[in-house]
Amino acid sequence: MLKLENLSVSFGAKRAVRDLSLEIAEGELVCLLGPSGCGKTTTLRAIAGLERPDGGRVCIAGRVLSDAAKVVPPPERGIGFLFQDFALFPHLTVAQNIAYGMTRTQKASDAGRVVALLERVHMRQLAHSYPHMLSGGEQQRAALVRALAPRPRVVLLDEPFSSLDASLRAGLREETVRILKDAGVTVLMVTHDPEEALISADRIVLMRDGAVVQTGTPDALYAAPVDAFTAAFFGAVNRVPGTVAGAEVRTRLGAVANPGFRDGEAVEVLIRPDGLTLSPGGERPGAELHVCSVHFAGASSVVRLSERYDDPGHDHFHARLPGLVRHRAGETVRIGIDPDQSFVFSEKRSRPAR
Repeated sequence: MLKLENLSVSFGAKRAVRDLSLEIAEGELVCLLGPSGCGKTTTLRAIAGLERPDGGRVCIAGRVLSDAAKVVPPPERGIGFLFQDFALFPHLTVAQNIAYGMTRTQKASDAGRVVALLERVHMRQLAHSYPHMLSGGEQQRAALVRALAPRPRVVLLDEPFSSLDASLRAGLREETVRILKDAGVTVLMVTHDPEEALISADRIVLMRDGAVVQTGTPDALYAAPVDAFTAAFFGAVNRVPGTVAGAEVRTRLGAVANPGFRDGEAVEVLIRPDGLTLSPGGERPGAELHVCSVHFAGASSVVRLSERYDDPGHDHFHARLPGLVRHRAGETVRIGIDPDQSFVFSEKRSRPAR
């Protein structure tokens, strides 16, 4: 449904998007994920026709919208766009905002669509209210159904939940995904929040410095990152140098399996805090560390560990354990490593040689 071929966008000497290629199937929800300034929103704006690409093509359902020869104006692209700040017109009512993007023919042939959309988001009673009279969540829902009103084949979402309170975000995100899936539209959503992408997306496209780093399902990017940047982007990691010794990689926290690096090669091992297990010191073989502090975080506890308890400047590691743990500062513990939560990378290449 949506196809990008070698899309490039520059601002002066800076290349914001570099040769980006992507295909999104009809009805698929894909998240563009990455840190601020990586080119996510610029990509979205180029698809919408709000930025002119330097090179490449943008196509929807086989129709070329942008290439070296032409750029179709935004109103003629058949794309719905939900902006980060919702961009509701303050002088129009909710119903008027929703109807704004519909053509005269659509309004005449589908007179009940605005009411039906308002009922879908439980806002029919607010049809004649103005944007300043709505809560943040109500403004978000109004902006969403306005994007859907003209029956677009593709909807673009630019950080749609970033301005909402944390207490509202999860519920509205779930509701928004349900509405978009029910509508059957193809969705490309920009976010810098890894958890949001993991929960919402059918596929994730991780970007860095204007280029795609890795594309895949949420579980694939989380469980099989192609490089250290990808592994660390999805949450905190413990970084420890390692040396390849045959079938294993040896580190000061213990050994992990060698995924294919050469014997003797120096590598970096990343271990998620959830991948460290603790047992009483001396109970079984393994690296020993000292507990420096324990912080209860609701569903889990974060334990800070070091080889030198009396040296605050020494390297520290973190373990995240379920619930309220009994470990105390000063205690010596032995470390276990979950192989599914550890990743080995070389500085010279993103994947180990096979």
